[in-house]
Amino acid sequence: MIPLSILDLSPVSAGSTAAQALRNSLDLARLADDLGFARYWVAEHHNLPAIASSAPDIMIGQIAAVTKRMRIGSGGVMLPNHAPLMVAERFKVLEALYPGRIDLGLGRAPGTDPATSYALRRRQGISEEDDFLDRFNELMLLETRGFPAGHPFHNVRAMPSDVALPPIYLLGSSDYSAQLAGHIGAAFSFAHHFANFDAVEAMRLYRDNFKPSVSHEKPFAILATHVVCADTDEEAERLAATVDLNFVRRAKGEYQPLASPEDAARYEYTPVDKARIVQNRTRLSVGSSDTVKARLLPLIEATKADELMVTTMIFDHAARKRSYELLAKAFK
Repeated sequence: MIPLSILDLSPVSAGSTAAQALRNSLDLARLADDLGFARYWVAEHHNLPAIASSAPDIMIGQIAAVTKRMRIGSGGVMLPNHAPLMVAERFKVLEALYPGRIDLGLGRAPGTDPATSYALRRRQGISEEDDFLDRFNELMLLETRGFPAGHPFHNVRAMPSDVALPPIYLLGSSDYSAQLAGHIGAAFSFAHHFANFDAVEAMRLYRDNFKPSVSHEKPFAILATHVVCADTDEEAERLAATVDLNFVRRAKGEYQPLASPEDAARYEYTPVDKARIVQNRTRLSVGSSDTVKARLLPLIEATKADELMVTTMIFDHAARKRSYELLAKAFK
């Protein structure tokens, strides 16, 4: 059966706190390690009340310390927000402390709004251009000590210099990201949970454009998707009301902590809201373990994914843990 992994955004529920959300992530990671999940990634988002995960490198170290087996990584570090040398050194430190267990997932977007992006980057110099590839190339040249003589960075070492960077993954939701991941020889994680682009075509483009690299000799594709699993279809639908309302609010520019299923049920949805929910539900798998598995298997087969990565953004932490328990059992 296909390996399962987790993408954790450390969701913040109404009436709770971001600090509790981070502690919940440690608790979930321990469970995931025991359940046999292959890897556990944490996200980078900023200035979003529903998401506490703003510093993936710190969380990776904390999660690696309380787990024993899983690979732990970033899903991902938003490279436009960071100096490549800083990314290289932080992940080399993590790799030194937890050898063979760290992944470096990279994203092309800032993961936030323009004002917050400016606050993150103002000391780096702001570019209106997409400078991801320049930053990625700098990261690779730091790793390989490939800057030519006379370059300002020729003698710069990313420390610890005797530790290799972890395997690199590119996160993406578009045809361009899929082709870019192949071109740079990274593994690819396709964000099916919010992408408008077709997952099957994205995976094909990635494999067709793949070139071996220092990081990966052959293509490796992860399909990231959103799942709400419960003991019954009815209970899963109740829990998924939180997802529906969160999607509607974000589409309107309303960023709030996750609402309870009860509050979501009381929300007065407009016809436009309902249409948005229907659209988003095409990327969401909701139901009992049998229902979710039956929905996911054709997608896995069609995309030829090497791994399935699941995120579950629901209100109740215990229900979230139960969702992952049921999914792990279904895919054993």
